[in-house]
Formats: sequence, structure tokens, C-alpha cells
Amino acid sequence: MLRTLFKIGLMAMAGIFLLKFAFGLFGTFVALMIWLVVLALKILVVGAVVYVIIRIVSPATARRMTDAFTGRPTN
Repeated sequence: MLRTLFKIGLMAMAGIFLLKFAFGLFGTFVALMIWLVVLALKILVVGAVVYVIIRIVSPATARRMTDAFTGRPTN
């Protein structure tokens, strides 16, 4: 009976350790993904600002850029 209790306790401690380890790795992965999403949003905002400036200063260049990215033929 005492051996059974020790086995249950040992399995519970091993399970807690494995869960802590797994969620520790998962937490790091989630933090990395959030960091990458924030970085992508910053790049998107900078690109949008640059595009708006180009569109105001030189509409023809902005039209050529749009055509190049959408695949429409340039005339």
C-alpha cells in the first residue's frame, strides 16, 4: 500500500514537471509568434506610409507599383 502511494505521488510529480516543461516551451513559442506579428504590423505600417507618400508625390509611380504587384499589364 505504501509503495502504491509512492508510485502515485511520483507519477503526479512527473506529470506536473512535464506539464510545466511543455507549457514553458509553448509560452516561448507564443511569445515568439506575438513578436513576429508585431514586427510584421510595423513593417506593414511603414510600407503603407511610404506608399501613401509616393501616391501623393507621384501618382504614376504608385500606379506602376500597384500594377506590378497585382499583375495587371502596364500601358
